[in-house]
Amino acid sequence: MKNKSFSIRDRAEQIETLTSQKFDIVIIGGGVTGAGIALDAASRGMKTCLIEKNDFASGTSNKSTKLIHGGLRYLKQLEIGLVRESGRERAIVHKLAPHLVIPEKMLLPLIEDGTYGKMMTSIGLRVYDFLADVEGDDRRKMLDKAETLKKEPLLDKTTILGSGYYSEYRTDDARLTIELLKKASEFGATILNYCEMRDFIYNTEGKLKTISCIDHNSEEILNIKSRNFVSATGPWVDKLREKDASKNKKHLHLTKGVHLVFPIEKFPLQQSVYFDVADGRMIFAIPRGRATYVGTTDTDYFGNLERVVTTKADVHYLLDAVNDAFTEIHLVEKDIESNWAGLRPLIHEEKKDPSELSRKDEIFISKSGLISIAGGKLTGYRKMAHRAIDAVLNTMTYKQVVKLKESQTEKITLTSNPMTSNKEVKKYRKKLYLRLQKAGIENDYFAWYLTSNYGKQADEIVGKMPFFKNKNAEARLIRAELWYGIHFEMINSLSDFFVRRTGRLYFNISSVLKFETLIIKDCIQYLDWDANRVKKEEDILSILIKDATYFYDKELD
Repeated sequence: MKNKSFSIRDRAEQIETLTSQKFDIVIIGGGVTGAGIALDAASRGMKTCLIEKNDFASGTSNKSTKLIHGGLRYLKQLEIGLVRESGRERAIVHKLAPHLVIPEKMLLPLIEDGTYGKMMTSIGLRVYDFLADVEGDDRRKMLDKAETLKKEPLLDKTTILGSGYYSEYRTDDARLTIELLKKASEFGATILNYCEMRDFIYNTEGKLKTISCIDHNSEEILNIKSRNFVSATGPWVDKLREKDASKNKKHLHLTKGVHLVFPIEKFPLQQSVYFDVADGRMIFAIPRGRATYVGTTDTDYFGNLERVVTTKADVHYLLDAVNDAFTEIHLVEKDIESNWAGLRPLIHEEKKDPSELSRKDEIFISKSGLISIAGGKLTGYRKMAHRAIDAVLNTMTYKQVVKLKESQTEKITLTSNPMTSNKEVKKYRKKLYLRLQKAGIENDYFAWYLTSNYGKQADEIVGKMPFFKNKNAEARLIRAELWYGIHFEMINSLSDFFVRRTGRLYFNISSVLKFETLIIKDCIQYLDWDANRVKKEEDILSILIKDATYFYDKELD
């Protein structure tokens, strides 16, 4: 395995490689699906390239419910294969990055006339455990009313009958994507953000051989040659199929999901809960560090793909749902600290409501050779990668295939110096808290935040703090984070840092407002930004802050 830096400072070197080689596979799209394919391909020995028109994980892969979960509701839809695969994948991904994919006990309240009755819940969770090979303490339990309210006192005491208690895993979708890409880079993959595919170039037989791209940093046109091209562009899959003249009756059905974030003081949830909504759907409420977030909605979407926003109708739907289930908290609009809205690129099925559409993935192969993968869910990224690579292998000769390794992604840990268990993660977090105390940070939230974001890579960040001469210890920390992100995680903009590498826009938005000016000063130094670039970055961040804190009357066109 090659030791390869994943730094914005290596961009010129990456572009030189990108334009001078012929690859075995070029992946268009830097979300979790594309990242998973890149790691699988590179670790097998393929010459691999991945490009992303914006930043990595800037679309769907930063807008999920942030759970690696088996999809209990898919059992109700009798999607047994999907539940089995998702359930088993949870445990695998947890082992690959236990700091990032964290066990999360989930409470499923039972109420009169709810979605799940006691018997069906008991049977369903038992089947769920069986399909997912759940063992030991992670197996489901049925709790009575008193036990349920002890787990979560905020639930409505007048309607609760009991609950099911089962295991899922919480993650950060954008961080997972970044770690996959960093690991793919270590295996030799050439990876570039802010590089947009503009045109397909075909040979005389109509086969796709080259793509023409634009590097948004330099506005330079880049031509990339490859034997195979895979579109893992999520909601944009059909746009590329249209460009390839290969879109047919099988097409995407986009649905929108919205999540709201509340300060923990406003919504002091003790326990993650998966609860009923009046219209028959179910949503999650999940405590996370200094906040509690709630989601998701599930509505048809026909608006702007580049800017998906939360509407007042979305907000009122979720507020009503939360206040009905947790009758003592009385949440209102002004209690919402931030929000995010994202799209699900599902496969269209006639006469089905958004919440009824399958989360299965599907592969489309055009006459030109373009391989497109769509549908699926965060949990299944590894299996989706397998299926995409299988499609690539089918285009290769026997001699080419036998030179490649079998897939290794079940065993490739996702960070350097990885941890091996949840117990080790907790031990490391305690150690990190003591280091942070010595550095002047008393709040144990930051030990939790750094551990769950970076794992033991946090050592490099905390070790860099003394080099920054701010009196405020939190300022030294955030500057050290930026330094790490630029040198090791290809940070190229303010939004890369505040949204996808750190999650601060959604889960600690006050820190964005507090330290924006300081971070801009460091970006000027590290990235040689001129006044025009600074203005552009400020404007983009201003729009992102507005979208995270404002509720629109309707979707944007």
